[in-house]
Order: sequence, then C-alpha cells, then structure tokens
Amino acid sequence: MAARLEATFPEIVELSSLSVAELAPLMEDEIAEWRRYFDWDFRPSVDLLRRFLNLRSLFGYALRVGRTVVGYSYHVCEGQKGLIGDFYLQRNYADASNEMMLLGAAVQGLMLAPGVKRIESQLLLLNAPRSQPLPFNRFLTRHERYFMQVSRAQILALAPRHLTKDVVFLPWSEAFKEETAHLMVNSYRGHVDSAINDQYRTVPGARHFLMNIIQYPGCGHFSTKASLVAVDKRSGRVCGASLTSMVSETSGHVTQLCVLPEAKGLGLGYELLRQSMLRLNALGCQTVSLTVTAANSEALRLYESVGFTVNSLFPALVWEGF
Repeated sequence: MAARLEATFPEIVELSSLSVAELAPLMEDEIAEWRRYFDWDFRPSVDLLRRFLNLRSLFGYALRVGRTVVGYSYHVCEGQKGLIGDFYLQRNYADASNEMMLLGAAVQGLMLAPGVKRIESQLLLLNAPRSQPLPFNRFLTRHERYFMQVSRAQILALAPRHLTKDVVFLPWSEAFKEETAHLMVNSYRGHVDSAINDQYRTVPGARHFLMNIIQYPGCGHFSTKASLVAVDKRSGRVCGASLTSMVSETSGHVTQLCVLPEAKGLGLGYELLRQSMLRLNALGCQTVSLTVTAANSEALRLYESVGFTVNSLFPALVWEGF
C-alpha cells in the first residue's frame, strides 16, 4: 500500500528561533529583488539583520513551508510605537493568503507588545492589490506612496532656476543637524506625511529620523557630498534641506527634501533637488530615486517637472486605536 502523502501547510514561526543559515537563501532572494526592481543594493541592510540574528535579538515572524523559510518580517519598538521594518515573501509564495498570514502575525505581535499604541510600516514589496482587506482593518489608515526614478540624462538637462530669495547652498555637516530637525517639524506641520511618520511632529522625533538616515543603511549610505542645506543670507537661518544617500554604486536616493512654509513657491525646492542630483551624478549615479505620498500633489508636481516617473506603488500603513 502506498504511503499517504501529507500536504505541507505554511506556518508562522518566531524569527528569534531561526538561524542565519535558515534565512540565508530567502535573504539572497530579497537582495536580488531590490536590485531588480529598485536598482538598490540591499545587502548592507541584510548584513545588519544577520548580526542581530546571530545575537538572537531580531524580533518578528517568518513563514515556513516544511523546512523552507519563504517569508519574514521584523519589527522594532520605540516607546509607544512599533515599526515593521521589513516584509518579504519569496515570489513563488507571495500570494494574498500567505502575505496576510505573515502581516497579520506581525501586526498582532506588535499590538500585544507592552505599551505599543501605534504601528507604522511602509511595505515596498507587498504584492496584495489595493482591494485586498488587510489585517485588523478597523484600526488601519492606508496611504498610497510612489517609488519614483529619474535618469542621469534628464538630470543633466535641467536648467538652474533664478531664486527670488537670497540664499546660499552649503554642503551638509553635523552642525546643521539641530536646525534641520526644527526645519522638518515646521515643514511637515499639518502635512499628510506627518500622519504617516509621527517623527515629523516633534523635534526629538525629527532628530531620531535624521540619526537613522545618517547612521544606518536602511535608506542607503548617507552622502555628505550630495546633501545640501539652503541658508537665508539675511537671517542665517536654514530654510531648506536636501538629504541624499547612495543605494548602489550606480543609483542615488533623495531621503528628505523640505523647505520652510514661508520659503515655498520661490524655486528653492527645485534648486535644492537639482543641485543634489547633480552631485549624485558626479558620484557615479545613473539614476536617482525617491518616494512620495500620492496625496502630496505639490511635491508630486515638482518631481514630475524634473523628469521623475513612477516605478511602483506601495502602501504606507498605520494602525492606531487598538
């Protein structure tokens, strides 16, 4: 009599129970996906995750089929907020059922974490369609965001713009960090992006945001050579900033572009962006990318005017009130 074949169903396991070797093939797949879709070298981020895994201090969940790990998501807690830092399923297993199983585990785990009252996430590799109900939907606010790119040729064709405000553009230095944190809070007050990322609402939060993009590889390697601030010559005040990173040897990323509300409409954002992108080109970048919230029509018009086009659409998700 033939042996009965038993179906192998996906199961959720805790990340801390897995070894680097068990996750290695999945992480290599993810590195390839980021390179393919975004021209982004994700290996520095994966190397950091491996170090935390070795210390058994990477918290989150994985999806396993039999002995094979086919998806994972990790999270961190910052006070009363939980952040889903990464979410990835191997392409052959990235159907709605598996994605919702893994995402549901990640969200539920954070909801049960002591003191957590808000969960944020931006999931660039989520495949579920807009119509797919997401876990714990009654607590969820969803914002659509674009990943956009522009080519070197388009950047080099941009003309400088005459500014009606008397400013000087200076390369980034740590001396501008505190004033830039205040600039961010003023720029994002009442803005849709402050509903997505609550770090934009307070100066301590903005400081923490700046520390993350400067010191950690999540947004690439911070580029002091291509990051700029605009300083008002009369007041000596920082009135705009463009912060950038290298995400691969041939691609740059604009991690932050902000201008004081009273300085908007003067061409300052355009010129900060243009000059930063020219510097990224000089560092070898053939493309430059950024992300923008779809509802941020003012920023979207600026980016489209300099040649950015949409590469992909992804959700920014916030759970609150649970």
